Amino acid sequence: MAPSVAEIVSDVTDQIHEKLPSASLGDTNSGSEVKAEQGTAPAVQPPSVETQRKEPLKLSGALDHFESFDVTPTIGREFVGVNLAKWLKAPNSDDLVRDLAITISQRGVVFFRKQDDITNDLQKELVQRLGELSGKPSTSKLHIHPISNSGRELGGKDDEISVISSEQAKKIYKDRLLFQSEKKQSGKEGWHSDITFEPIPSDYALLRLTQLPKTGGDTLWASGYEVYDRISAPVQRFLEGLTATYAQPGFNEAASKNGFKLYSEQRGAPENVGEVLEAVHPVIRTNPVTGWKSVFAVGHHVSHINGLTKEESKGLLDWFVRLVVDNHDLQVRHRWQNVNDLAIWDNRSVYHVATPDYIDLGLGERTGQRAVSLGERPYFDPLSTGRREALAKVEKV
Repeated sequence: MAPSVAEIVSDVTDQIHEKLPSASLGDTNSGSEVKAEQGTAPAVQPPSVETQRKEPLKLSGALDHFESFDVTPTIGREFVGVNLAKWLKAPNSDDLVRDLAITISQRGVVFFRKQDDITNDLQKELVQRLGELSGKPSTSKLHIHPISNSGRELGGKDDEISVISSEQAKKIYKDRLLFQSEKKQSGKEGWHSDITFEPIPSDYALLRLTQLPKTGGDTLWASGYEVYDRISAPVQRFLEGLTATYAQPGFNEAASKNGFKLYSEQRGAPENVGEVLEAVHPVIRTNPVTGWKSVFAVGHHVSHINGLTKEESKGLLDWFVRLVVDNHDLQVRHRWQNVNDLAIWDNRSVYHVATPDYIDLGLGERTGQRAVSLGERPYFDPLSTGRREALAKVEKV
């Protein structure tokens, strides 16, 4: 009989407690070196309060008179009747965009319908300003995707806009794309956060659909804050002491099979260079905008958890995905209704997956323009809190 999740976590915790005592206890004073069994990346060292501690950003109220509603209690907000292009030109534009960034980080993902005045250039301006006005490093610009850039047949003309095309995906990823005729029984492998394989990954991403199938093609997002909050306190503390290796060799394979090279120059930040798409980040990450913890190591850009055996790492990573898949109340499902509907999300604290239910059924293609802002190097702040704990404190005030 296969072991239960509880048995996997208990076994991993017991073994790693012996190997990584400072990680499981949160002791930053231990100088002992631990040899990782999988990879050579070290266990995460919690950052010093002086250099990493940031006060959560507070809303100014600039968005209060715009109509909006929460799509679910946990994740998602939709604004009604808003023209984002006008926000970018308003006298109080910085206040509007800054409060929008905070709202996105708090709610995970925010939706706007029929933004016909938003061009690719305005889309890029908006997502870059979201990061700048919420405190990202000055060296972090817009990401250039290693594959989805202007070098592709359907990639457009702007390297900073990734064309998300079902037609192109069928050509580049034909060996990995599952069609409806193949009796697919699980879509869990599709969940991910964008470009976590980069040393400097994304803060905010904006996707605007410019071509919709007749039906289908929904996108789902899930809250990393809520995944963290559903884990027991002892296991939370254990996970907070670990790092993972994030990697995407599948892009190298796709490039090789299709006869092109990855974009290996600077991909929006000085640190994001080369053809090896791999980085080490914490398993539990603090969002600097909210100060809330989330499980970051989720999805198909995560290779393994450092310091664990292959079996231990796989057990935990599979469990994280299962927490997402098995709990639909921490998800939000968005139906794209109009050309130029758009979504903006915080890649530090949510995961997403597209629904390929229209492919191979004669319902048309799905195309979108995505701009991805780069944020800070991921870190874990030991003084940060979970979302539920933070909201409970606000309610008591």
